Amino acid sequence: MYRLLTSVLLTWGLMLCLALLPTAAAQTIGPDDGALQDHIDAAEPGAVLTLAPGTYEGGITVDKPLTLKGEPGAVIDAAGEGDVIRVEASDVRIEGLTLRRSGFNLTDMNSGIHAARGSHNLHVEGNTLEDVAFGVWVWHSEHPTVVNNRITGDPTVRSQDRGDAIRLYNVSGGLVAFNTVRHARDGVYIDTSREVEFRSNHFSELRYGIHYMYSHHGRIVDNTTTRTRSGYALMMSNHLEVVGNRSLRDHNYGILLNFVNYSTIEDNLVDRVTGWAGGSTREHGVTLGSEGKAIFIYNSHGNSVSDNLFARTEIGIHLTAGSNHNQFHGNSFIANQHQVMYVANREEEWSHEGRGNYWSDYMGWDLAGDGIGDTPYEPNDAMDGVLWKYPMAKILTNSPAVQLLRWVQRQFPVLRPSGVRDSAPLIAPPHDLEVLK
Repeated sequence: MYRLLTSVLLTWGLMLCLALLPTAAAQTIGPDDGALQDHIDAAEPGAVLTLAPGTYEGGITVDKPLTLKGEPGAVIDAAGEGDVIRVEASDVRIEGLTLRRSGFNLTDMNSGIHAARGSHNLHVEGNTLEDVAFGVWVWHSEHPTVVNNRITGDPTVRSQDRGDAIRLYNVSGGLVAFNTVRHARDGVYIDTSREVEFRSNHFSELRYGIHYMYSHHGRIVDNTTTRTRSGYALMMSNHLEVVGNRSLRDHNYGILLNFVNYSTIEDNLVDRVTGWAGGSTREHGVTLGSEGKAIFIYNSHGNSVSDNLFARTEIGIHLTAGSNHNQFHGNSFIANQHQVMYVANREEEWSHEGRGNYWSDYMGWDLAGDGIGDTPYEPNDAMDGVLWKYPMAKILTNSPAVQLLRWVQRQFPVLRPSGVRDSAPLIAPPHDLEVLK
């Protein structure tokens, strides 16, 4: 009985002490209540400042843990100078605001929200960012969360002269999800970071949707890119998980792997990638040509490319520069003008454990009725190599001489060069093709 009474008294005492602790102050501010920066400077760490509808002067700095949130119609406008909000503390939350008119000095990294070094656990949610150079810039920080924001750049400025919508540098952990981005340079540019997840974002009318550089163990899941120059440009990175994404009507590439190793590329949809009207350029050592390619793999090794749907592009897959020891199985290649462009002298087997890929132009049969073609699929011959090396020779593609050479190679396989071989092509596509309508 004594122990029970003691326990009850201790519990009541603890509850009383917790009730007496000071709580974070909550304050609602109107546009006529003085400078917003003065309210931030006067607030206690952990305070919640709610902005009533109206326009507030930008160029503010948050240098303590704080929540800054807006009621519908609350706008912070930097009038074209510097950052709209600069964060210089950990545990800052920015929610429900419209942020406008940052400066446009890309060297100074002018941003809608600029999180300086060490601004850990930044939370940015439900904001609208308009007419800003960079949208959200985070560097040398841990565990940022950027979710459910709308970020729009200036379409009158050349894409290479804009800032990125979300820029991450030397970031560890974090989540970027459910954001909608248009008319920036890149939807996301991530560099020298690790273990960041990008989920369910929508990117359109950009240079790249997601631009990945020197960043490892990341997850890119269920995002959509539309009308970008390249949907997912993944470079110099290892151990990525790229699953369930969509590239729709992009240009140049749906998915680009450049020096990407030991990664999983699975269950993605790339549809109607077309050539870029701007012609070819060169970035990061890769020539960005005018042909539309569903997936381009350059000097990348040890990757698993499975269960993807690559459809209605000029080239389904382009593999080059010593990209070896990659697994390809369960993919559907549908109505691409050229299914495979393979530039190497080493034979590549594109089936795994008796299961290959579906090729819409496969002409074999299935006498065993097991869903696997009885003859291998070999998409390229010696003439393809000639046409890739000398593009002007394409005018001869349908000439009797070229057709005769191709017939001879089919009749005498010993004359066929090394290339891609799918020994277990699928008779029926493993994907629901209704998504292509």
